[in-house]
Amino acid sequence: MADAKVIPFDDDRSRTGAGKVVPRRRGASGRRKGEPASVREVAPLPGQQDHEPSPPAAAREPDPRERPQAGGGLDRRIAGGLAFLRRRLTGDYDVDEFGYDKELTDQVLMSLVRPLYEKYFRVEVKGIENIPADGGALIVANHSGTLPLDGVMMQVAVHDNHPQNRHLRLLAADLVFMLPVVNELARKAGHTLACAEDAQRLLERGELVGVMPEGFKGIGKPFSERYKLQRFGRGGFVSTALKAGTPIVPCSIVGAEEIYPMIGNAKTLARLLGFPYFPITPTFPWLGPLGAVPLPTKWTIQFGEPIPTDGFPPEAAEDPMLMFNLTDQVREQIQHTLYKLLVQRRSVFF
Repeated sequence: MADAKVIPFDDDRSRTGAGKVVPRRRGASGRRKGEPASVREVAPLPGQQDHEPSPPAAAREPDPRERPQAGGGLDRRIAGGLAFLRRRLTGDYDVDEFGYDKELTDQVLMSLVRPLYEKYFRVEVKGIENIPADGGALIVANHSGTLPLDGVMMQVAVHDNHPQNRHLRLLAADLVFMLPVVNELARKAGHTLACAEDAQRLLERGELVGVMPEGFKGIGKPFSERYKLQRFGRGGFVSTALKAGTPIVPCSIVGAEEIYPMIGNAKTLARLLGFPYFPITPTFPWLGPLGAVPLPTKWTIQFGEPIPTDGFPPEAAEDPMLMFNLTDQVREQIQHTLYKLLVQRRSVFF
């Protein structure tokens, strides 16, 4: 098979018409000897004196309707898409030891959830400057919403708003990696099992790691307890940050609590299905699949000031009192910010 010919998309000659001779216009003062006087500029008529003379054709901004449609941007997108498909088919792409596929996440997965982030939930992000420009950091957030959409929205918020477009690697529960399709998508998007070993390895590699210590207690709590933080476990995330010497960034998410108002829990059905809970909402299961559509609430995600951990000695990770104090400090900061954001918001949906 013959080698394909590469067409450079940045060749200016194909767009500016290089090589074409643009005729130069001469005024009356530039008339050559022997040239007829008819080429001199004619004084405008009395009714035309208020109008500015038309600029030369070479200097006049062309009408958009007259511009040639080169389609360079479209060509680039098509070429990029074909190159992406070729790499997918040939296996010429990189995946790290956790299964994270950066190219697939950037070009496909982020593009799929970004309309939900921008148009449906209309997420507003605050305090993005509190996330380090490089190096590891542990982002600790509240968890809510019956389904874990808040983690996905937080991942998009970090990637699309951070000046360095950093990726957030979320720590997920065992159940996520037991579901057939969700398991593969979670691995490809960079998420991994919520265990101290994986979290520490990621932090030491300079990654941003996200954790929601409330777990199922937070995401499955009834609607009557919305925005009331549940127990933060035993402070394992603090121990991991201390061992890696990375800062802890508290994160408060408002808006996720109302997407699926959980008014009941079918515990018997949950046990039969192997789920931690089976939600009953005003629309689910009464409306069937339609009841699984989240309500279009207005979200706010705020990243608080980082809490440094690099000033503690190595043995501090084994001090239960220190871990308890730092865990309580992070929890109180998130809870206080939640209350402040709730007071500031005008409406659940606007």
